[in-house]
Amino acid sequence: MSAIDQDDSVLLVQLRYQFRVYPTPGQQIELAKAFGCARVVFNDGLRLRQQAHETGEKYISDGELSRRLITEAKATPERAWLGEVSSVVLQQALADLNTAYRNFFNSISGKRKGRKVATPRFRSRKDNRQAIRFTKNSRFKVLDNGRLRLPKIGDLDVRWSRSLPSDPSSVAIIRDAAGRYFASFVVQSTDEALPPVASEVGIDLDLTHFAVLSDGTKVAAPKFLRRAARKLRRLQQDLSRKQRGSNNRRKAVVKVARAHARVADTRRDWQHKLSTTIVRENQAIYVEDLCVVGLGRTRLAKSVHDAGWSSFTSMVEYKAARWGRTFGKIDRFAPTSQTCSACGRIDGPKPLSVRSWTCPCGAVHDRDINAAINVLAQGRWDNPNACGTRVRPALVPAPRPTSRREAGIRPHAACSTRSVEGISVL
Repeated sequence: MSAIDQDDSVLLVQLRYQFRVYPTPGQQIELAKAFGCARVVFNDGLRLRQQAHETGEKYISDGELSRRLITEAKATPERAWLGEVSSVVLQQALADLNTAYRNFFNSISGKRKGRKVATPRFRSRKDNRQAIRFTKNSRFKVLDNGRLRLPKIGDLDVRWSRSLPSDPSSVAIIRDAAGRYFASFVVQSTDEALPPVASEVGIDLDLTHFAVLSDGTKVAAPKFLRRAARKLRRLQQDLSRKQRGSNNRRKAVVKVARAHARVADTRRDWQHKLSTTIVRENQAIYVEDLCVVGLGRTRLAKSVHDAGWSSFTSMVEYKAARWGRTFGKIDRFAPTSQTCSACGRIDGPKPLSVRSWTCPCGAVHDRDINAAINVLAQGRWDNPNACGTRVRPALVPAPRPTSRREAGIRPHAACSTRSVEGISVL
């Protein structure tokens, strides 16, 4: 989602609305043809550009690629079946290839932030997710009876959970691993900023509690994947017993995919409700910039992925931009769990088994609530308030211990083999 400020109270945002669709058996066949044709055109374009690079030829332009792989290919016996689907679907497949190359070039040049992006890869017909896209040029239409009319596919039955705020500029038809079909519309919406409120909040993300707020609120971790582990284990065992290539194995694969989709959908719905509540009730929201990728390589990986911190913070970020709230991330190396929120004293690292501690100034801290308060203070420091002042208390360094044993920390506490459910990641 992108947001563009029009004035102080109105925001123009680009949103994506997704709805479940139920194609008939005949329409499923036509969609399968469209998925296959788009995949073939994408792979042909990738192969041509790779061959041109290996032979030292110049980069094949987008127009040349479209002429050779769509216009001229339809006239050949080997690719005559490309004419059975909408040409817009094929053009959008090449547009996806161009986007993949652009992301790769921007990544190696430093224009694209984040992790490095690899070169485009070939698409497989065995990929769990298949998708095609229609733009306005294809003249798709939402009919008065609620059906979605797509060229050379027909009228799809759509389950509308809400109305679209404006006419969609494009629609993508998606088939997921569980065999479900979705229509994803891109629309422009004009949203008014929410009325300003006085409260601000810092959020400390955790495993024992999903989120701890600076006002003392603790949100219990739902652990959706852990709850469904028994059923998933049974379905996976049934899948392992099926013969490879058999129809029974394909059915078992769909059952496993549906179980995982149910977990993901439940988690997403819960995170949407929580993020909406937090954004509505607070004028500014600050969170810690956790390295989820790194934590996903540790022994806590299953619990980290089950929590879904990245998707939650992304929801809070785009909803804050949509409704005129302030959102900020603080440095992941900030000592939020080591700093006294009352006097600013840095008391040194503590093992994860220490859930509360007393500062020499006399303040008694709950580890998570204290960290959330420090997240709020650091966020205010990094993002000055309306008056331009920074409101973080001065830091008081802890005195150096005279011996290693005065720190009060067990040498191997961080390597303890306690249960994952009771460990907090800080």
